[in-house]
Amino acid sequence: MQLEEIARDVYVCLQPDRGLGTSNSGLVNRGGGLVVDTFWDLPHTRALIDTYARVARAPVRRVVNTHHNGDHCWGNQLFPGAEIIGHRLCAASFGKERPEFMQALRNGEASEDPTVRTFARLLADWDFTGIELTPPTTLFDDRLELDLEGVRVQLLYVGPAHTASDVIVHLPAERVVFTGDVLFRLCTPIGWDGTFARWIAALDEIVALAPAVVVPGHGPISGVEGPREMQAYLRYVHGEARRFFDAGRSTREAARRIDLGPYAGWTEPERIVFQLERAYREFRGEPFDAPIDVTRVFRDMMEFRAERRGTAV
Repeated sequence: MQLEEIARDVYVCLQPDRGLGTSNSGLVNRGGGLVVDTFWDLPHTRALIDTYARVARAPVRRVVNTHHNGDHCWGNQLFPGAEIIGHRLCAASFGKERPEFMQALRNGEASEDPTVRTFARLLADWDFTGIELTPPTTLFDDRLELDLEGVRVQLLYVGPAHTASDVIVHLPAERVVFTGDVLFRLCTPIGWDGTFARWIAALDEIVALAPAVVVPGHGPISGVEGPREMQAYLRYVHGEARRFFDAGRSTREAARRIDLGPYAGWTEPERIVFQLERAYREFRGEPFDAPIDVTRVFRDMMEFRAERRGTAV
């Protein structure tokens, strides 16, 4: 894990991009300390705590979860006594993802299902045992402001974009924004609840804050070029999805036919299948939170991944 000071008493902990789950975290080392997002399992979160102990004087008093996906909050239990803060919809969505299910996938190397075997390989670095879901208990709706010994911290709701519960963390004086998964940097995004228009607008809100440093949920830090790049990606995929939808093509066909151009070098380009599913949901006039058949979509994604690499699933 890479620890970097991005402003006075403000740090980012970056995990190397190894695919699923390798998210980022932040630390404001003032006012008792505030951590932005924990990690997907307990071993990685313990390593995160050890990394922050190099600069933090004591266990932090506050944790913010930018949204409810496990790779940003399943380590919460390792901050006993800390105030855990999140959007009301973040707390409401805890439990939709289950650690025991992920551990079963992680242990599925011997499965007869080739998709499960592939997932087992992708999850080999993770250990989901012992996780006790620990949701936020300090909840807010639109915004919440904190004062950490003179460091002003704004928690701003910008969802539904990546999920219904998306929150960004803005430090105005330091010109820093922690975006959670509203921004994936140089890696292909996955989206759950929301619309393309709302996600693009959320990225506009980040740009409008004029940050000098933008910390994405996944990938390397950037300036405002990061959210602008991702906006361009979303607009391009939305336009291509419209073209294939109108032509009666399935999302599987569309994924295989779309020329990714400058985005082909982003990691895990097969995740475009998720974006196509979201787009088609919109084009059919369905609600932004209409359930997606996740099992089928992941299966399509793994098959597409194998085709691109010329390997068996």
